[in-house]
Amino acid sequence: MAVSKEYVAFVLEQLAGVGVLSSRPMFGAVSIYGDGTIFAMVHDDQLYLKVGPHNLADFEASDSEPFRPYGDERTMAYWTVPPDVLEDREALVAWSKKALDGAQNASRAKTRRKR
Repeated sequence: MAVSKEYVAFVLEQLAGVGVLSSRPMFGAVSIYGDGTIFAMVHDDQLYLKVGPHNLADFEASDSEPFRPYGDERTMAYWTVPPDVLEDREALVAWSKKALDGAQNASRAKTRRKR
């Protein structure tokens, strides 16, 4: 299933307030970057946010599921955004800022380890 331009436009509009956003196609999905760091993706017209120790509990407490790009039990560190959060711009921005903060912290940690 493809990612529709209309859905990506809707998501980006809902995410206004997160930071400087950009998006680009990647492996049949669309990656969403905040201030240059990937923190979200759209696949099959479903929004996924980056998940880590800082926000996993939020996703586990909702009707979210991890992204399974291979159609089997393997997952990625992205989980579906609950429909009520997606429709509530304020809530979505809050969840997205947590995802972006976590992604930026993970990126900085990787950079420090490489030195």
